[in-house]
Amino acid sequence: MSQHTKRSHKTGLPPGALVHIGEKWSERAKISVMQYNEETLREKELADVRELPVLSDTSLTTWMHVDGLHDTALMEQLGEKFDLHPLLLEDILNTDHRPKVEDMGPYIFIVLKTFAADVPSMAEVKPEQVSLIFGANFVLSLQEKESSLLAPIRERLRQSKGKIRKAGADYLAHAILDAVVDSYFLILEDFGEEIDACEEGLVNRPGAKVLKRIHYLKRNMIILRKSVWPLREAVASLERSESSLIDASTNIYFRDVYDHTIQVMDTIETYRDTLSSILDIYLSSLSNRMNEIMKVLTIIATIFIPLTFLAGIYGMNFDYMPELRWRWGYFAVWGVMIAIALIMLKLFRKNKWL
Repeated sequence: MSQHTKRSHKTGLPPGALVHIGEKWSERAKISVMQYNEETLREKELADVRELPVLSDTSLTTWMHVDGLHDTALMEQLGEKFDLHPLLLEDILNTDHRPKVEDMGPYIFIVLKTFAADVPSMAEVKPEQVSLIFGANFVLSLQEKESSLLAPIRERLRQSKGKIRKAGADYLAHAILDAVVDSYFLILEDFGEEIDACEEGLVNRPGAKVLKRIHYLKRNMIILRKSVWPLREAVASLERSESSLIDASTNIYFRDVYDHTIQVMDTIETYRDTLSSILDIYLSSLSNRMNEIMKVLTIIATIFIPLTFLAGIYGMNFDYMPELRWRWGYFAVWGVMIAIALIMLKLFRKNKWL
């Protein structure tokens, strides 16, 4: 069962104090390392950060990935190994940060948000934080829990597909960033199908269930927007960066990722507008149904007003009333009542009220 540390636990602690804020997904963090160049690829899992190969070999690019951010001792060791600022380590452990990019000089720090692609129906999406640090010849990526998000990148490295083995750490950082942004398209496809189902349900079976689905989708669109909006600014700053860590040939790839974030943002805005329209249509349909019901009830009540009037008159207990002793009085009153009802129905139809 996951454990959650609240932000209030940091109250009164000095800046840079290492306290994990977020879900604890596993008992032990998992560390994997890949070192590569165009001809060579070395891959292994580490039991301890101290087993990390030396980073001084500039002919190799080192990618170290950590699954699990709850181990503060591990974060301290990473800080010493990669010479990371304590405030940066604090940001890594605080998993409710908004996406951002910070140029720290010797390295660039990126915070991203990702979402599980297989979100159960009617469930609230939960963002997971991915932190990324890359320098001249290394990339350090940290994720809250193990997932298949970066598996395609590892496969590309193993099979030497494209230019990933020929390029440096900046291109690998781009590949990770691109994988995160592409994952948004997967979840948006699922939400697009949910929205289509809502529209169909609105036409065929409008009811409380459809309203619940609309609110669930609107809430998730807000969560997605909160993660993508700052990411767009972060990627734009990378594209415009003049850091020596980003090669000029890699800038065009960051620009491509920026274009993808714009597409994601446009899709989210379109879905939000669509959901607002669906909600308006739902409320209008409910109002129209209510009006139709009230119309029918009003017509029925209007027909019965004169009939009730006649029944009330002949229901009075006076001894001296006309027609009370008349042999055909009962049938005459019924005939008058039926005639009034038919005449009123004909008038309603003529005026298209019925």
